[in-house]
Amino acid sequence: MSEPDLTAPEYYLNRELSELAFQSRVLSEGMDERNPPLERLRFLAFFTKNTDEFFMKRVGGLEQQMKAGVTETTPDGRTPEEQWREILDAARPLFRQQTDYWQTELKPELADAGIEISDYDDLTAAQRDDLRAHFEASILPTLTPLAFDPAHPFPFISNLSLSLGVLSDDGSGEETFTRIKIPPNQPRFVDVPNTTGQYVLLEDLVEANLDLLLPDLDIVDVSKFRVTRNAEVRRNEEVAEDLIDQIEEVLEQRRFATVVRLEVDADMPERAVDILRENLGLGDREVFYREGPIDFQDFFELIDVDRPDLKLDSWTPEPHPRLRPKGRESDGGSNLFAEIRNGDILAHHPYHSFEGTVQQFLDAAANDPNVLAVKAAIYRTASDSKVIQTLIDAADNGKQVAVMVELKARFDEKNNLEWVHRLEEEGIHVAYGTVGLKTHTKTALVVRQESDGVQLYSHVGTGNYHSETAKGYSDLGLLTADRDIGQDLTKVFNFFTGPTLDDSFRKLLIAPVTMRERFVEKIRREKANAREGKRARIVVKVNGLEDPEMVAELYRASMAGVDIDLVVRDICRLRPGLEGVSENVTVHSIVGRFLEHARIFYFENAGDPEWYIGSADWMTRNLDHRVEAVTPVEAPSLRRQLRFILEASLRDNRRRWVMQSDGSYEQVTPEEGDPVRDVQEVLMQSAREASERGYGPGLVVDSDLVDEELLVEPVPETAAKPATSDGGVESDASVFETHADRWYHPESETYEWAVRTADGQRRYFKTREGAQDRLQAEYE
Repeated sequence: MSEPDLTAPEYYLNRELSELAFQSRVLSEGMDERNPPLERLRFLAFFTKNTDEFFMKRVGGLEQQMKAGVTETTPDGRTPEEQWREILDAARPLFRQQTDYWQTELKPELADAGIEISDYDDLTAAQRDDLRAHFEASILPTLTPLAFDPAHPFPFISNLSLSLGVLSDDGSGEETFTRIKIPPNQPRFVDVPNTTGQYVLLEDLVEANLDLLLPDLDIVDVSKFRVTRNAEVRRNEEVAEDLIDQIEEVLEQRRFATVVRLEVDADMPERAVDILRENLGLGDREVFYREGPIDFQDFFELIDVDRPDLKLDSWTPEPHPRLRPKGRESDGGSNLFAEIRNGDILAHHPYHSFEGTVQQFLDAAANDPNVLAVKAAIYRTASDSKVIQTLIDAADNGKQVAVMVELKARFDEKNNLEWVHRLEEEGIHVAYGTVGLKTHTKTALVVRQESDGVQLYSHVGTGNYHSETAKGYSDLGLLTADRDIGQDLTKVFNFFTGPTLDDSFRKLLIAPVTMRERFVEKIRREKANAREGKRARIVVKVNGLEDPEMVAELYRASMAGVDIDLVVRDICRLRPGLEGVSENVTVHSIVGRFLEHARIFYFENAGDPEWYIGSADWMTRNLDHRVEAVTPVEAPSLRRQLRFILEASLRDNRRRWVMQSDGSYEQVTPEEGDPVRDVQEVLMQSAREASERGYGPGLVVDSDLVDEELLVEPVPETAAKPATSDGGVESDASVFETHADRWYHPESETYEWAVRTADGQRRYFKTREGAQDRLQAEYE
C-alpha cells in the first residue's frame, strides 16, 4: 500500500485558527461553573490579554503579508487573506460569549457575593456627589480632550488604550469628534464611597462628569472604543549597524504601527464609527461591536481582593527536598554544589519554589569563593529581577560573568534593553542576540574549581529566569554536574559571543544545528521498531506542534503502528484519528490554573526508553530559527518523576481536552463514579507530600500512575557476554540489574557506557566489561 501524499492540505490544520481554538478553551474555563467566581474572572481577563497579543502579532503579520501582495498558501492551503477573513469570523462570536457571560452570569453572581460593579446611574445621589468631587480633584486634571475638526488633526490613538469618543455640537450645526483617553495610571475600578466591595468603572465615572471637562457643549453621544495596533514590526538585521539601536527603533515604530482591530460600543453611532474607521484606515470587517466593558484585562485588579471564599485555594511553591537552604549561607553554596554532584536534581515550578531552586543555584554561584565563572541566557525576566542582580553580585565578587540577553523577546524588548544597559554599566560582558536567530535557551553554566579539578554545573530548563512567571507557569529544570552537558553548554555560550555555532554535541540537542535531525531520527527509530514488532511509543508534551515536517514524521510513525500521545497546549497542525494516517495518535490539551509550559519528550526505544526536557516546541521557528537546548534526563528517579507527570496529564479528567479529527476539542469529564483527577492538583499534593517527607526526590510519585518496567534501562539484548573458562557465557546481568540506577547509556559518539561513582562522579567506558568492572569495584 502506497503512502498518502502527506503534503496535501487536508492533513494539516491552520496555525492561526488552532491558536484561536486554544483561546476558546481558555474562555471556557472562564465560563465553567466548577471554578469559583474570581477564578472565572481571571480566565476572562486572560482571554482578553491573549487575544490582544494574537491580534497584534498574528493578525498584524497577516495584514503585512496581504499589503505586500503575498498569495503563497500555508500547509493547510490558505492564503494570508483567507486566513485573515476566517480569523475575524471565528473571533467575533468568542468576544460575544465573553461579554454575554460577564453581563448575564458572572457580574450578577459577584454582586450577590458582595463584589458589585455598579452602573453609575444606579448609585444614590449622595454617592454620585462624592464621586463627582473625587473626579474633579483627582481625575479631571489628568484628562486631555483631543478634538478632531478643521482646526485640529485627527489625534494619535495609542495601542490598547481605552478611550471615549464624544460627538458634540457647539451650536453651529457641525458635529465635532473628541477623543478622551481613559488614564491607564488610575484604578479601573473606583470605590463607591462608604461601601465595601462596590465599584464603578473609571470610564463610566468620566462619562458621567464630562460637563466638567467639556463645558458649554451640547454632547450628542459618548461611546467607548479601543484600537489594537500591529506589533509585527520587522527590520532587516543584516544591515543593522547596532542591534540595540535597531530594537529601540522597532519599539518606536510599534507605537505608531497600523491598526488591525477597532472595538467600539455596540450602540456607537455610525457617524462616530465612520470617523474612526476612515481615519484609522480600517474596513468594516475590522470593527468589533462590543456590549458591556470593552477591555477585560484590567479585571485582574479585582482578583486581588481579599475574598478567599471566591477563589481557588492559594498555592505556595514548596522548597525542593534536596535543596533546602539550611546551612548554605555559611558555606557559600558548597553544600548545594555537592548535592548536585551527588545526583541530578529536577525542579518543577510552580510546585517547587523558583527562589529555592534556580535562584538558590545562582546565588550560590555568585557567593562561592571557588566559583570561577557564571554564564546565563536570559530571554525574559522580571522588571525587578533578582536573577540579574545576582549576576551583578557575581561580577562584583570577582567571577567572570557572561550574559546572553535576547533583545528580540517580543513585548519584553524594553525591559531587556534596560537590563542590558545596567549589566554593561557593571562591566559584565553582554551578548545581545544573533543575527537571524532568536536565543530561546533557558540555560545557565557555573564553572567551579574543586579539589579534583574544574567542575561544570549546569541548569537546563523549559522556562524563563523570571521569578513571577515561575509562580504561574508550569516548567521543568535540570540541575546537573554531568560534564558532557557542561561541555555542550560551554560550546553554546561560546557561540553567543563568538562567530559560529558548533554542530557537534555530546548530549544536548541544540537548534538550529542538531535538534531537528535528532528528533526525526528518534521518531523514525520508533517507526522501525513498530514494524519489527518491538515496543514503540512516543509521548510528547509541548506548547505547540506547528512544523509540517514533524507532523509528517508523526503521521508515518502512526501508520507503522506507533502509539503516540501528544499533549499540546495550544497550536497543533496535526489532525488525529484520520483513517489510515493518524489512527494511533491522540492529541490532548490541558488548560488549568497554571499555564502549561514544560516540554517533555519520551521515546520508548523498544523498552530502553529515552527522556528529554528543554526549551523547544515542535515549531519551525524553534527548530530552525532559534537557539534552543534540550537535555536528556538519565537518572531513573528523575525519569520516574517525568513519567508521573505525563501519566497524570493523560489521566486528567478535569482540565484535559481531546482534539477531534476536524480540529475541534471535547473536554474530558469523569465517568460516573470516578474521582475527579486534576493533574495540577495532583502535582501540588505530590510536591507538598515530598516536602513533608523530607530529603529525597522532589515529587512523591503515585505508583498507580507509573509503569515501573519502563523506568529501569535493561541490558541490551545484543550486548556480548564475556566468555567463561569452559567456553560458555558468563551472565553479568545481575550486576547491571542490581545497580540499575548507577549506570546508563550516554549519548556520546565515543562512549557506550557511563557509571555513576560513589563520590558523585561519572566515569565513561567504551565496553560493557569496563562498566561492569567499575560497578563491581565501586559497589560490591
